[in-house]
Amino acid sequence: MTPLSASEHLARPANPSVAELFMGFFIAGISGFGGVLPFARRMIVEQRRWMTPAEFTDMWSLCQFLPGPNVVNMSLALGLRFQGKTGAAACLLGLLGTPFLIMIGVGFLYTTYGYIPEVKSVLRGIAAVSAGLVLSMSFKMAAASRARDWTLVFGVLAFVAIALMRLPLATVLVTLAPTSVLVAWLQLRKRARPDRSVAADTKASP
Repeated sequence: MTPLSASEHLARPANPSVAELFMGFFIAGISGFGGVLPFARRMIVEQRRWMTPAEFTDMWSLCQFLPGPNVVNMSLALGLRFQGKTGAAACLLGLLGTPFLIMIGVGFLYTTYGYIPEVKSVLRGIAAVSAGLVLSMSFKMAAASRARDWTLVFGVLAFVAIALMRLPLATVLVTLAPTSVLVAWLQLRKRARPDRSVAADTKASP
């Protein structure tokens, strides 16, 4: 996780309760037509301020790498962080409970009326709006990166490998993930060296 500045520590509210976690993901879940992620990020970072933009990006990167739905992984990780297993269960129930029931009804309606041209037009419009929301959120997450320009190289490589070259996802992950972790470790060591030298000079001075 990216370390927090003093101002970010002061701006952050107290840890959310189990009820607050449930309600936050409940609202994000029922709002997220076409994708919950943009609504979840706005709720977590901008409205509730449970995490900073950089923290959200770091946790989301980890959840995206793990198996399973990304938003579900994110809700579980956030719940565990603040309220343990109970918090994770509250986030998961809030995120999936009501949308599950809604989708049962929507699935029935689509099976019955999905052949109507007007319905297909509405669905195409919803898909376009969803794509715009995801794109907007992607720019926000990219802007949250703090002086980590080297990560853009791996992002571009992953996009080219998967979207353009159509390489298998597993192959891209196995190749790029260890390489990016190694580069990140080397960058951290490089940043730590000046701090150690300054500390040594401070101790040596009378």
